[in-house]
Amino acid sequence: MVEFAGWSMPVQYKDSHISSHLHTRHQCSAFDVSHMLQTKVYGKDRVKFIESLIVGDIAELKDNQGTLSLFTNAKGGIMDDLIVTKTDQGYLYVVSNAGCADKDSAHMKAKLQEFKVAGHDVDLEYLEESLIALQGPSMAGVLQEGVSDDLNKLTFMSSVLTPVFGIRGCRVTRCGYTGEDGVEISVPPGSVIALMERLLACSQVKLAGLGARDSLRLEAGLCLYGNDIDETTTPVEASLVWTIGKRRRQARDFPGADIIIPQIKAKTQRKRVGLISTGPPIRQHTPILSLDGRIIGEVTSGCPSPCLKQNVAMGYVETSFSKLVCQLYTFQLVGE
Repeated sequence: MVEFAGWSMPVQYKDSHISSHLHTRHQCSAFDVSHMLQTKVYGKDRVKFIESLIVGDIAELKDNQGTLSLFTNAKGGIMDDLIVTKTDQGYLYVVSNAGCADKDSAHMKAKLQEFKVAGHDVDLEYLEESLIALQGPSMAGVLQEGVSDDLNKLTFMSSVLTPVFGIRGCRVTRCGYTGEDGVEISVPPGSVIALMERLLACSQVKLAGLGARDSLRLEAGLCLYGNDIDETTTPVEASLVWTIGKRRRQARDFPGADIIIPQIKAKTQRKRVGLISTGPPIRQHTPILSLDGRIIGEVTSGCPSPCLKQNVAMGYVETSFSKLVCQLYTFQLVGE
């Protein structure tokens, strides 16, 4: 167990980190991600409110559809990544990172006060619900026994309120942080142990901790806030332009738009890329060198890949190197 953002979190359970990683890829694993910040945004101006903070087009979402988005600051930096779901229950359901919980809640509260002073109808509720991620190719078969809704109709980034194995008040969202098919289940805290025991009664499900969660996301090329993206990184540099809605680009009405939009058309000085290396695994802050020994970037995350049987990493390099597949000393640069 380790301390993480004020929580005591499991690095691994009985099985090794590698065993948990591979089990997630081949069957499915349950991750306790209750440390994530869950928020409901109410009021007739809720979409306008959340869009004043993020780059995503929430207005265009269908009911019970969600999207990955980014909180940005006036300088175009990424304050956090989050998922926003437009529910048909009269609120937006927002999940953001535990490590940024205090910052995110303060940021939203400050904007809320500004909106209320201007006469807008919006309010926030911070949830106490637990959050369980069930991830892996066997997920649908395991969970279908416990829900009445047809999971074949629950498409990626869609969400539904439904009892799960008889537990009421659950929200099931088809998303995750592993690169596998999966769901995140928001469950009343008094029922989370019962839910976990029911899931673990299935032989295909095992518990997995932070170690497997990190290697799975890195193997899938997904960013970790604080490592691969932060307030000094713009969405363009981070190769996350796809999170910016087309309407939002045209309107230029999100924080930092005057910096971010010109970067979309012009080249930034650096860009996030994937890396494969030989020898010992490369870790955060390792410099990336060109063949002539010049430092052209820095690694932000790295680990051995249990599935690929080689070292994987990501980092930032000068943009002129970002579209090349070339040998950079011991690092092989994988294209965008």
